[in-house]
Amino acid sequence: MRRKGFTLIELLVVIAIIAILAAILFPVFARAREKARQSSCLSNVKQIMTSWLMYAQDYDELTNRYAGYTAPSIVIPPGGLSYWFEHLYPYAMNSQIFSCPSIRRPTVTSGGETAPHPDFPTGVHYGYNTYLSSVPIAYFKSPSRLGVIVDGLNNYWRITPPPDTLHYEWSMDRHNDGYNAGFADGHAKWLKQRYPRGDLMPADAPMVGHYTL
Repeated sequence: MRRKGFTLIELLVVIAIIAILAAILFPVFARAREKARQSSCLSNVKQIMTSWLMYAQDYDELTNRYAGYTAPSIVIPPGGLSYWFEHLYPYAMNSQIFSCPSIRRPTVTSGGETAPHPDFPTGVHYGYNTYLSSVPIAYFKSPSRLGVIVDGLNNYWRITPPPDTLHYEWSMDRHNDGYNAGFADGHAKWLKQRYPRGDLMPADAPMVGHYTL
């Protein structure tokens, strides 16, 4: 007896089912891949914070200096202010930890300019709290709640100490609608809280740690 093949209707039904399953599963797979990149990024931030604390221990518990808004295309003279990641590199000994796996941009962004850095070929995708330039770590009253490093294409971010808590925006939705952050006590974690640019953060926000200058 001759076997009957699939009809056009049956083929269309099968194709429709496959399309529905793909529409359901692809976002799940995408989130799973991003979760893996999020974990890798969190490891980077943790290593950066370890380097940051090592630097402070070598310099009488004083945090590293910061170049401010200097554009990355400008060569900074020896002995002058330099980028935070240049200070920390001798302790990290790995330029790739300054590059987030979710960002494919081999550049440094600062002062409204974007340019490659010869010593960081994969780019720098984290921001440093500019208010923590050359500050004794003994001044930190709540180091576990004081944000130092955050996800961001710009190489700096800032938040004033309470009661002002005015902040400059950073990339707050890079990893599954959240971001990784490193804190002054050395720990790193993923956060989901988001605040509009320029708004005051509440005093109990996870990034607001008290310190005196």
